[in-house]
Amino acid sequence: MSKANEAVNAVGRKVPLQIDGRRYRPFSGAFAEPPKEDKRRVGPRLGTILHPGEDKVVATLRKAIERTELKDGMTVSFHHHFREGDKVLNMVMAEIAAMGFKNMTIAPSSLFPVHEPLLEHIKNGVVTCIEGGSAQGKIGRAISRGVMERPMVIRSHGGRVRAIERGDLHIDAAFIGAPCADAIGNCNGVKGPSACGPLAYALADAIYSEKTVAVTDYLEETPVVPISITQEFVGTVVKVDNIGDPAKIVSTSLRITRDTVNLGIARNAVRVIEASEVFRNGIRFQTGAGGTSLAVTQFLGERMRERGIVGSFGMGGTTEGLVRLLEQGLLKKILTVQAFDQYAIQSLLNDVNHIEIGAGFYANPHNRGTAVNLLDAVVLGATEIDVHFNVNVNTHSDGLLQYATGGHADTAAGAKLTIITTPLIRGRIPVVVDDVVVVSTPGESVDVLVTDYGIAVNPRRPDLIDQMKAANVPLKTIEELRDLAYSITGKPQKPVFTDKVVALIEYRDGTLIDVLRQIAPER
Repeated sequence: MSKANEAVNAVGRKVPLQIDGRRYRPFSGAFAEPPKEDKRRVGPRLGTILHPGEDKVVATLRKAIERTELKDGMTVSFHHHFREGDKVLNMVMAEIAAMGFKNMTIAPSSLFPVHEPLLEHIKNGVVTCIEGGSAQGKIGRAISRGVMERPMVIRSHGGRVRAIERGDLHIDAAFIGAPCADAIGNCNGVKGPSACGPLAYALADAIYSEKTVAVTDYLEETPVVPISITQEFVGTVVKVDNIGDPAKIVSTSLRITRDTVNLGIARNAVRVIEASEVFRNGIRFQTGAGGTSLAVTQFLGERMRERGIVGSFGMGGTTEGLVRLLEQGLLKKILTVQAFDQYAIQSLLNDVNHIEIGAGFYANPHNRGTAVNLLDAVVLGATEIDVHFNVNVNTHSDGLLQYATGGHADTAAGAKLTIITTPLIRGRIPVVVDDVVVVSTPGESVDVLVTDYGIAVNPRRPDLIDQMKAANVPLKTIEELRDLAYSITGKPQKPVFTDKVVALIEYRDGTLIDVLRQIAPER
């Protein structure tokens, strides 16, 4: 890559100005790139008008694909509400491959190990580009090792909707795994044997794609109730045997931790929240669904009860723990974009104060109001964090793609108090380092790091430092935490990369915050 085609962005990373036919602006700050006033949302073609009495149901998945008028080189999209239990992406891509299509782009909101069959489609030329929120398991490792000629484009939840709405990500056919649908295309995710909760990640796909197919295993009488995605955006409905296994939405990482170290981290995260000015009646927070975050939810609820505090809303990927706070009167509402267990799914169906919101409402930075900007506090994880408070959530320290950006950068930018929780060392590898392998979330959006060896506050937040000191919360500098980690493990060796770019890490506003290069082959 020529130096003329590179720029150093605001987090000190060299990024290309043009790559894979795209022009990029380098990241220049979390709020430095407001949308241009003359920029407008794109729109799909008008749909076919049905005659009275007609429906949209076709007999087979192949007929559904034929109705989308797919051609080689087009883009198809999928949502990931089933996570590891998803069957729709593999089912649709197997049929697309059998029909002989080539050079396709897939745009999943996220990829999981269950989607490993994609590797054969990549090797066979069926899929040549991926634009999504993550690539985990064997797919992520293969991309990191250069299996694709074109770089994957990685976006946050909000950034993905922004890209769809402005036309950066043009979807020709969206395939929506709909647990409940009717014959004319109204859908929800809270009924049927495969109920997965909201369909928030698929909403923008349905609205802006040229053609939308609802793939369901449960047809209900028209109209379904409630409606998450309406018939006006769905052109075809197809019933299959099974679209997913809701039991596999939950993984071991989505169960409350029993580890004493992580429990201690969770208690200290709550201590930070309680010592800050945001801990008051009306608090609005997101705590996530990882094991430590689930413990934070529980401990925060206990402190709210003891202090007589009632929150305005909890938000994000919703779990039983968060729903319990709503049921106990400690929260007035929940805003949900993803349900992580059956308890949360049933709550979304039955409780009027448990509200499904689309990913755009949740986190799109270029709309007229996004929910993440209302957050008082968010608790997030990290695979790495550096002395500049930049966070990596996309790769391991070895440079292999394994984790999702999700709403990390979105919520970190929007919340008044952004807390990163992580052990100082993970598997004899330091988590606090000089520089992260890849920047997913910029340090300017991160306020506090809580580890098992101490708490560090970003020097950008002297107000928080004063609040912590006033509450007798012991603090360390992040450099002290790094030095402590290195004293235990030694300074880690950085992975060796080639010059080939295998992934583009877009910031939520569409600027380029970092790139990931191919892992050098072992000699």
